[in-house]
Amino acid sequence: MRTICSWILYRLMGWKLNVTESHPDKCIMCLAPHTSNWDFIIGQLYARSEGMKTNFLMKKEWFFWPLGPIFRSMGGIPVWRSRHTSMTDNLAETARKLDKFQLCITPEGTRKPTEEWKKGFYFIAQKADIPILLYGVDYEKKLIQCTKTIYADSDVDTQMKEIKQYYKDFKGKKPKNFTIGKI
Repeated sequence: MRTICSWILYRLMGWKLNVTESHPDKCIMCLAPHTSNWDFIIGQLYARSEGMKTNFLMKKEWFFWPLGPIFRSMGGIPVWRSRHTSMTDNLAETARKLDKFQLCITPEGTRKPTEEWKKGFYFIAQKADIPILLYGVDYEKKLIQCTKTIYADSDVDTQMKEIKQYYKDFKGKKPKNFTIGKI
């Protein structure tokens, strides 16, 4: 499977990598921009081609038969947006308990343009004391990049500005659907 995914992503589709950060056993992978369902396909091809098994959050509406069991087997975790649950607490606790925990989250939380990014990924990392790897997907350059790691501290607003700044030059599949908002 690894060879097939690698061939599809790098040879057939022509994507390149610029990944300089090491991948610890426990981390949050913050992935942006998220403007199309193609982001999921590119992300899965990348993870499989690199031999990574990551979990990901996805709105619960995608977990219907027959896709639900498939997404769960791929590492999908359904999110109920209407419920106010302690998902960040639960995921942080899971991260602390497990020997390996790699969770990919899109901070925008939607494929539409939004200036207000979700901060759940940040709080999971902070509570579990694990790093955040910043992954950018640039469709214009056909580039997957991870050249920065953030360690969550108590200044979430300053660090969110730093995180958004990292993504400012990435071009999503649908560039009009991506904004870092006001910094």
